[in-house]
Formats: sequence, C-alpha cells, structure tokens
Amino acid sequence: MELSAVVATVESGEQDTVLKVLQIYNAEKSQCFTFDDEEQEERKKMAQLLIKFLERELQPSCQVTCLESIRILSRDKHCLDPFTTKDGLKTLSRHAGIDYSEELIREVPDLDVILESLKCLCNIVFSSPRAQELMAEARLVVGLAKRIKLYNERSLPHEVKFFDLRLLFLLTALRVDIRQQLAQELRGISLMTDTLELTLGVKWMDPYEVATEEGLLPPLPRQETERAMEILKVLFNITFDSSKREVDEEDAAQYRHLGALLRHCLMISADGEDRTEEFHSHTVNLLGNLPLKCLDVLLTPKVRPGSLEYMGVNMDAVSILLDFLERRLDRGHKLKESLTPVLNLLTESARVHRQTRKFLKAKVLPPLRDVRNRPEVGNSLRNKLVRLMTHIDTDVKHCAAEFLFVLCKESVSRFVKYTGYGNAAGLLAARGLMAGGREEGEYSEDEDTDTEEYKEAKPNINPVTGRVEEKLPNPMEGMTEEQKEYEAMKLVNMFDKLSREQVIQPMGITPSGSLAPMENAIREAADERSSSDSDLGLD
Repeated sequence: MELSAVVATVESGEQDTVLKVLQIYNAEKSQCFTFDDEEQEERKKMAQLLIKFLERELQPSCQVTCLESIRILSRDKHCLDPFTTKDGLKTLSRHAGIDYSEELIREVPDLDVILESLKCLCNIVFSSPRAQELMAEARLVVGLAKRIKLYNERSLPHEVKFFDLRLLFLLTALRVDIRQQLAQELRGISLMTDTLELTLGVKWMDPYEVATEEGLLPPLPRQETERAMEILKVLFNITFDSSKREVDEEDAAQYRHLGALLRHCLMISADGEDRTEEFHSHTVNLLGNLPLKCLDVLLTPKVRPGSLEYMGVNMDAVSILLDFLERRLDRGHKLKESLTPVLNLLTESARVHRQTRKFLKAKVLPPLRDVRNRPEVGNSLRNKLVRLMTHIDTDVKHCAAEFLFVLCKESVSRFVKYTGYGNAAGLLAARGLMAGGREEGEYSEDEDTDTEEYKEAKPNINPVTGRVEEKLPNPMEGMTEEQKEYEAMKLVNMFDKLSREQVIQPMGITPSGSLAPMENAIREAADERSSSDSDLGLD
C-alpha cells in the first residue's frame, strides 16, 4: 500500500477507516527495518498524525494498531522528531501506564495498549538522546519503579514486565541522572533485589543462604530467565561504583542479600546451554560490582552432601566461576568483554579470602611437575592463562597476569617460577618489581611445596622461559682470546648503531625495581650509592 494513501487516510481521521488502513500497513511492514530515504518526509508526517490521532478517545483495538504503526516508524532513526517532544512522549507514557504525577499514575486498563506503548518507548529511547533527556525531566522512572514495586500484588503478563524492565535498563544505561535517581531516591537496589527474588521464586534457609532441595535444581523457565537478566542488567547499572566505595553495615547487609541471590543464580541453569551462559555472564558482571567485603556470601553456605568442600568451606560457587572462566578461555571470542569480568572477580575474591585463594591455586597452579615445556605450552588452565599474559589486548593480559600474581601471593620469585620471567616481565615492570621482591599484601607465610621432579630439575631451569633448556654448544669454543674480543666489540658496535639510530633503546633496572633508559638507570644507581656513602659518613 502506498505510504501517501496511508497518510491521507490517517489525516481524514475516521476511526474505522484508519484502523483498516493501518492494519494493512502494519502487516506489510512488520518485518521492515530499513527505510527508503525518498519517503522520509511522508513518514515524519505520518508520525505526527499518529501521535495526534492517539490523543483522541479511541477503542483499545484502534489504540493498539496505531501504536504498532508508531513502533514500526520508530525503527527509522531519521523520523523520530514527532515522538521526541514533551507532548509526544507524554502521550506514549500515559498509554504505557507510567506517566508520573505527584498524585497518581494514570492507569490504562488494556494490557495490549501498555505493551505496545512500552515497545515504542524502548525504540525511541534507544535511538534518541533528546527522548532520553525528556524522559529524565518527566521523571518517568518514578512511574516505572512504582509499577515494578507492585509486581507482587498485581498479576501482569510476562511481556509487560519484560518491557518495563527493558525500558528501565535503557534509561539507566543511557542517563547517569536517572541511574542516580533510581539508586538513591527510589532505593533501586532494594527494589530490584526484591524483584529478582520474586522472579527466581526463592525461599531462604538462612539470612544469606537460599534453600534448595536435595539434588539438582530445576532450570529456570524461559520467561523468568529473560526477566531476571533484565533485572541483573539494571542492577549492574546502578551499582557500577559500589565496589570502589565504603559501605555502612545497613548497605553491606543489603549487598550480601543480593550476593546470596547471585550465588543462587550461579548454581542454577536456564533453558539451554547458550541461555545459561548468558544468564551466568550477567550474574558474574554484577558480582564484580559488589563491595569486596560482601563477597564472603559466596562461601557462606554450609557444606552439605554433594557440596565441594575445601578447608571446611563450601566452594561450589567458586568452582562454578572457575569452570565459567575456562569455558570463556576455550571459546576465545571477544576475550576482553567475556574474560575480564570473571578474571577480576576471581582475583579480588582470592585477594581478600584466603580459602578462595588456596582453592584456586590448587586448581590453577598445582605443584609443578612438567618443567620440560614452556609455561604457555599445553592445555591446562595455567597454560591457557600464561598465554594470555602476552595477549595483544592490554586489559586482557593485565587481568590474566594479575590473577596469577595474586595466586602466587604477589611473590615475584613464585610468579616467575610458574610463568617464566619472559611472560612475567610486563606485570613486574608495571609494578616496579623487575629486581624481585614482593608486593605488600595480607598473605599467610606458608611456603610453596615443590615436587621432587621440580627440585631435581630446578638447577637447569631457564628462568626466562620457565623450562629446562637443552644445553647448546658454546659458540666461542675453539676461539682465541683475540677472536673473542673481536666478536664482543662487533656486538657492542651493532647495539650502539641500533641505539643511535633509535631502532632500540637500551634499558636498565633502577634501584626502585622499574625499567628506565640505560643512562637514567646508571645515574639513579650512582645517586643511590652516593646517598648510601653519605649516610655512612664516607668521603
């Protein structure tokens, strides 16, 4: 059907005729996501007419059809102007049932109208910064929060709840002020935690332990999984800075309650492997936002039959996180987005919880036996992580190195032992630990246990490569002293030429353990000796 004919019919304003024409238009364009530039002005005019038409007293079926047409038009980013006005957004939010006023939220009884309006708002907010700004000014997040708060009392269909949560996610992702408003004024963390608890349908055994039946937990149904993931994404947005700030006891209790729910999310599956992976991914992302001292809820549940116990502690959740990490490593896709959240979470958990660190070390860095191969060669989890330490992406290699460094209790000698000095050099240089030593940290003094195989091979291990190297023939064997001196000067001259032409820059280790250009390192070392001599009263 020609767009000009549709516009002319809508302009006429006769409800029954408009309904029939829009139904035809919607059927033809339901799967249309690209639009002809030549009809752009016609679409803008149609959008204006539809918003005005929607403000009339219409039958619910006509409202739904009109909103379906608006949803189709809202896919075109160049035709959003009629929808991104105060009046246009007010009309759509009123039909969505979230038009906020100080006294009340006007209710729209027809659920199909609410659903279509929410879909329209999601499209418009996603594509239009102006719409995001107007939504913030109109405080529509208040209306959304009030309806979400009533989920326990009102029977709303899954689709309405889902698009409520999707719209809330978009608003909190795209507007910092809405994020802060939800978190602070509307107590969003508590609200969304309660909504997650309702969606998961959990019962509590202890304050921070979800009750579970014996045996495997049934998978979370598809609709509940979809809503739970939207809730997790909203919570991620409004807790983004929580791990970096101190929290009082009341907030800590709230975060621990949320953490216990997230542990439950890790323990259950969704409908299918891919959906479970996505569900667990959102859970891991949010766990990384919790204050570090609240991560102890991962270890809180009592050890029960079938639980994985280590040092008297339930390690089920930590084991699942480790399995999740290995699956992401094996997949090898978008490593920065998929790996860094779980690596950071495990690193910080290991840093603050001794049992977690020792369990992870036993799994990732077991006592060395194979010292014939380089640390990065092989299929063990240690090999895979060491390979990441020289990854092209700086964030990925830093996260992998940091994780292994913490498992080594931030001891340089132990770190080099498991990874090789060549792989470890990047982190050591960044930390100023090239000369050895240890970072300050609250770690126990227990010693690393070496296997007999490692002790036997240790004198022959090349610390740079981290393996036993075959003895190579001496290239200077059979040379006279003059020939050796000639080859040495030849090598010095080659380095000097490369240095002067700035192909390479000779580096040295300063007394503080960091890398610096050679001349600076020599000067700092001389200054250090001079200072030491002065302190001793030497001339």
